[in-house]
Amino acid sequence: MSFLQLSLIAAVALLGPLLALPQKWHLPVVLGQLLAGIAIGRTGLGLADSTDPTFTFVADVGFALIMFVAGSHVPVRDKAIRPALGVGALRAGIAAGLAVVIGILIALLFGTGHAPLYVVLLASSSAALVLPIVDSLRLSGPKVLTTTAQVAIADIACIVALPLAVDPPNAGRAAMGAAALAGCAAVLYFVLRALENSGTRARLHEVSEDRKFALELRIQLALLFALAGLAVAGHVSIMLAGFSFGLVVTAVGEPRRLAHQLFAVSDGFLGPVFFVWLGASLDLSALAGSPRMILLGVCLGAGTLLVHGSLRLLGQPMSLAIMSASQLGVPVAAATIGSQLHLLEPGEAAAMILGALISIGASAAAGSRAARAFGKSKPPTPHDASPQPPKNAV
Repeated sequence: MSFLQLSLIAAVALLGPLLALPQKWHLPVVLGQLLAGIAIGRTGLGLADSTDPTFTFVADVGFALIMFVAGSHVPVRDKAIRPALGVGALRAGIAAGLAVVIGILIALLFGTGHAPLYVVLLASSSAALVLPIVDSLRLSGPKVLTTTAQVAIADIACIVALPLAVDPPNAGRAAMGAAALAGCAAVLYFVLRALENSGTRARLHEVSEDRKFALELRIQLALLFALAGLAVAGHVSIMLAGFSFGLVVTAVGEPRRLAHQLFAVSDGFLGPVFFVWLGASLDLSALAGSPRMILLGVCLGAGTLLVHGSLRLLGQPMSLAIMSASQLGVPVAAATIGSQLHLLEPGEAAAMILGALISIGASAAAGSRAARAFGKSKPPTPHDASPQPPKNAV
């Protein structure tokens, strides 16, 4: 990848803010960036090569940061999150039960024999998509918090379950990798909390601010990339590394200055690169001339919306239920692994991506409705009174 190609990627990523600019549309920034990637990638003009090692690596760094920021946005220190986790886990479990029924029916209808894979796809949610939508549309409230917990639980569970559904012989290795990653995250929590309680972190901040060293950002990035390396070595998604470390940092207490720095690095550059890469990696042309696979994709997309939309019967607002159906990371991973192992029928990988895109489109429309019901009335301005920062804010 050259600087000219990187310039192109950064330029087309501006489609995200441009589409999100009209406030009455309530469109998430993520949507425009994905569309930009599709336009210049495998499906479109072919100007961006998603298989380029440099492009892929930078996108992986962006993905780790996106999930770190997403995890740091989960208010684990808020007492309201505890009942939200319980309700979120219950909803994710019910959705998984419905996914079993619909996944088996779809597999029988098309005769692919991939019922376990379809079940995981139908039950999954994408925290990498939903949490940025919640953030960009400024959604808030207990019902949004419960949906956030549901999405995070479903995403992590499906990421862990995916190897069992796609590649059963290596499922044990992936489970061990996930357990090792969780153990390391727990150790980091206790270490960082001890440094916070002893005042070491505050003294470090004073030196860093006085000397302009940005030590907190450097240390956090080093820890994040170490966990991401462990995830890669353990054959699990770096999504788990980023999200779990984000939970650790917010549980200890993220300094406000660090949050601003991470926002600049993630949302300003590496995050858009990831979403453009993701769009560029999609090859929807494989569906051409295969009505059966197109119908499979439509059924997977509709089935996902049915599974998650059914949670409306449990009191979840329909807009938030449809938002929770948004998925992409799990279908992309399933399509990639299945294609590499030659387990899928021709066009089946593209059908799974089509189903994911249907869920994304419905989620974007649902986000617009959710913004009217759960969005904050207006963004804060410098003249607005702000609450007192917590004791560890800077």
